[in-house]
Amino acid sequence: MMDATVIGAGLAGSECAWQLAQRGVHVTLREMKPEKKTPAHTTEHFAELCCSNSLRSDQLENAVGLLKEELRRLDSLILSCADATRVEAGGALAVDRHGFAALVTERIRSHPNITVVPGEVTELPDGEVVVASGPLTSDALARRLQTLLGEGTALHFYDAAAPLVSAASVDMDKAWLGSRYDRGTADYVNCPMTEEEYLAFWEALTTAQEAEVHGFEDKAVFEGCMPVEVMARRGRDTLCYGPLKPRGLRDPRTGREPFAVVQLRRDNAEGSVYNLVGFQTHLKFPEQRRVFSMIPALHDAEFLRYGVMHRNTFLDSPRLLDRYYRLKTELRISFAGQMTGVEGYVESAASGFLVGVETARRLRGLPPIDFPRETAIGALGLYVSDPSVTAFQPMNINFGIIPPLDHRVKGKRNKNAELSQRSLAIIEQLKTEVLA
Repeated sequence: MMDATVIGAGLAGSECAWQLAQRGVHVTLREMKPEKKTPAHTTEHFAELCCSNSLRSDQLENAVGLLKEELRRLDSLILSCADATRVEAGGALAVDRHGFAALVTERIRSHPNITVVPGEVTELPDGEVVVASGPLTSDALARRLQTLLGEGTALHFYDAAAPLVSAASVDMDKAWLGSRYDRGTADYVNCPMTEEEYLAFWEALTTAQEAEVHGFEDKAVFEGCMPVEVMARRGRDTLCYGPLKPRGLRDPRTGREPFAVVQLRRDNAEGSVYNLVGFQTHLKFPEQRRVFSMIPALHDAEFLRYGVMHRNTFLDSPRLLDRYYRLKTELRISFAGQMTGVEGYVESAASGFLVGVETARRLRGLPPIDFPRETAIGALGLYVSDPSVTAFQPMNINFGIIPPLDHRVKGKRNKNAELSQRSLAIIEQLKTEVLA
């Protein structure tokens, strides 16, 4: 019988276990919850979303939109569950975070080829092993991996989560529902600020007390998930070109774009909880309440969860892994998820998908399916394993790592759309073989 062990039931581990099991491999899925949790986890469910509930853009003109569509067409568990639990978020795919995780957990636990074994893993078992223990890998397992991989092969950066507020506590007399440029449905609560209100808020934000995070420095943050106070310190107007940019948001009461706009996005299906978009933070909890309540529409906000910050560990993957996320020095061991240096929910799922497919094929005596660089799945794996990458840092999927078209196309959106269509045509050619 074909057997494999997957360590970690996050997005990558759940996807990997599912793809293995669907191909006849008996999977032992090791997950330390509920016996032990990381500082970022709060529930017993698998595939728990610790930061935002958004899986980002669902448009094919965006690279992550392409990656999602590739996974959908190849029967991804994570995309299936995300689509089933989505909440309205304009052109983005956002989910009811608890409903999503509960559905993934139910699907995994009910699969006849998956056996879930709770408890912390401190040693790697024999046989085929996929390490998908996440960026918050337990200290014991991290030490074991460090011994296996050698000194200097694990890096880290700091990641942060945004606060959640009660929808009922938002002052809608000082906010309005709408999406940027009126695209899609009116899914965001827009909280405008005048120049005077913004400057007072910016001053308070840049001087507020931060919670102590051991070893933290501004330069250690991941650019795609930067604490709002770190971003604010880069300049007075930086936020107005980032999460508070007013472009395409016309206040219906004035007919004009405000000086700055804080957006709230629905965090659950009922619409009773909203998160502050782009407001990842590691301010002290009382400071979060004080500073964020300076946003006029949030003056009496009820904070259901404050922002938190934690360390994310990732490997020096270009030195260690091949295009299938296998350890070059011991091919029975593979890695998946954020610890490989892919950044983002969908990217983590994609790495788990590829590892699951390729491991199953190897166990069945079949040749690998080499997803080409023209596909988002392939481009991500090839970037992570590219030995020419010297200063390796976690990265989201982007069109910059996908080969350009062989002809000119006017307009960035049109060009990206053609890149996506080229990729999806390749996926359709591979589909029968991948799903076999």
